[in-house]
Amino acid sequence: MESEKEYITVTVDKSHIITIGERLYAESIEFVREIVNNAYDADATLVEITVTEDGIEIKDNGTGMDRDGLKQYFNIGSQQKLHSSKSSVYHRDRIGQFGIGKFASLSACERFEVLTKRSDFVGRVVFDKHEWEKAGGTWALPLELLSPDFRKCDGTTVMLTGLNRRYELNDIEARIIEGTPLKAPDFRVRLNNHTITPRSLTGHKIPFLEGTEFGPVHGEIIILPQTMASTDQLGIEVKVKQVTVRREFFGMETWGKAMSRVRGEVNADFLPVTSDRTGFIRDSAEYRTLLGIMGKIIGDVATVLHRLTAKKETRVVGRALNDALHRIYKALYRNPELSPFGALPIADEAGKGIGGAGLLSENKAGQAGQVGSTMTEEAKDTVPMEKKKRKKKPVVKKLTPNAVIKKVKFGQYGVSCVVDGFGEDGPEVFTEETTIYINRDHPLYQRESSKADTHTLNLARLITQEIALMKDSKNPRQAFERQSRLLKDAFIEKTEPEVKPGS
Repeated sequence: MESEKEYITVTVDKSHIITIGERLYAESIEFVREIVNNAYDADATLVEITVTEDGIEIKDNGTGMDRDGLKQYFNIGSQQKLHSSKSSVYHRDRIGQFGIGKFASLSACERFEVLTKRSDFVGRVVFDKHEWEKAGGTWALPLELLSPDFRKCDGTTVMLTGLNRRYELNDIEARIIEGTPLKAPDFRVRLNNHTITPRSLTGHKIPFLEGTEFGPVHGEIIILPQTMASTDQLGIEVKVKQVTVRREFFGMETWGKAMSRVRGEVNADFLPVTSDRTGFIRDSAEYRTLLGIMGKIIGDVATVLHRLTAKKETRVVGRALNDALHRIYKALYRNPELSPFGALPIADEAGKGIGGAGLLSENKAGQAGQVGSTMTEEAKDTVPMEKKKRKKKPVVKKLTPNAVIKKVKFGQYGVSCVVDGFGEDGPEVFTEETTIYINRDHPLYQRESSKADTHTLNLARLITQEIALMKDSKNPRQAFERQSRLLKDAFIEKTEPEVKPGS
């Protein structure tokens, strides 16, 4: 049976198509995204993408096109989707606007073929690059009319053959995840028999919804666990009609490494996009409105991120401080002559060592309050001094919510160890009565706390320094020698039975 042929005139200057198709899309696979989104606009529930060595086939089960629909399909810059913004079956917000993605195939293949069926109409249009180049100033695309039973169900198949470069499946999948509305109901995309699913991230979620004069702004920011922080795909996905147009930082570029923990998306369907759908018209009132809203949201994200980071750091500091105190206790037990507290007892079987019998209490972050509350009255009465002196006005009146406090008993004497922030210019360590303060803001502390082993060693160094000075504050040289011996015994494992602090 001979097929009937007609012609469709391309209603745009050839040089414009070359400019739009080849220059804008030469290094991307935007044409795949746009073809899939055309299927979404046509109420498809399934899009099948098949990639081979020489070709790409994209087949959907949407409403298909009739003769007028095909002519509209090849009309670049058509306003039809703007005038008819909802699809006929599922009433979807149509995504496509400019219709240039199909011509991006000029940079990808030699032949672009469209086969479509709608009711009894079945047509095929072939866009051949060689014929196009030979046609001169004008050219009409051949439309082949086929028998109604040539294709069983409505829908459209787009075939690209003669590819001039290889397209990796991972790259196509990544572009589909970002560039198509995979989260929409009744819509699925398969790539070489594999269903593509939306990207899912775990972490602390911050949802938001804001109203504007142009329409709603909604989305979700996710603060990733530190173990999942990555420099890949940085920024917040800005979506228009469920499709990521680009990623924006909204001021996070000044955050340094902390930015690698923030991901998420913001949906603002009212944003005007550029013709190639890779950006926004930034001097528009709509985009300025988005910037204002996101500035506030990112400020809230910064606050939450700081709190989560501090919470984890506090746990890390607590473990390191426990370890350091346990080692120091053992060193003092082995060297009673170095102890300002006298000989230390061995815990009985019920004793739990530092963190148990030797640990009076452990304040949680946010419960520190005034420094006076860090010491019990019993601890105040056991100050290892020859005679009590008039109390000086404390230097530290309040601790931050992130302070880590360990109260320990060295024999009969109670000592509090506090790790808190006292400013980069503050002292590295200092003591008030029976409280040893360690400055976590100090540059040396910041450097040594980056690794677990040096963190514990540095804490032990600072604590033993203050303990050695308690023994004899008037002789710094001997204090330094006592500190060196304590540190050596604290970090050299011995074969004698483990010593546990107790009372």
